Amino acid sequence: MEVNNDFWAAIDKLVDTSKIVIDRPKGTVHPKFPDFVYKIDYGYLEDTSSMDSGGIDVWVGTDEKRSVDAIMCIVDLMKRDSEIKILIGCTEQEKEIIYQTHNETESMKGILIRRD
Repeated sequence: MEVNNDFWAAIDKLVDTSKIVIDRPKGTVHPKFPDFVYKIDYGYLEDTSSMDSGGIDVWVGTDEKRSVDAIMCIVDLMKRDSEIKILIGCTEQEKEIIYQTHNETESMKGILIRRD
């Protein structure tokens, strides 16, 4: 399969030209699901839009390089939508946690797409 460098360049440009807002820091509880605790900082890119009318979602890990080397593609059967989540500065362990987070219920499934 051919690598689409233009796709990743576009993601990089979005991230580089947007303010990252962490509205759900690591350790906080989800506003609608009190049993769900964020294990990694979660937020969005300000002045962008996604299916849910909010900004494009991001997971921000602890790697100081803050590179974008993966995305999660999500299908949410409860909300009946799909969207992407950009992973910024995530270690391999954090990527695994994010993958598991988006696949632990029957109503949400996701795939991790790595940048080659």
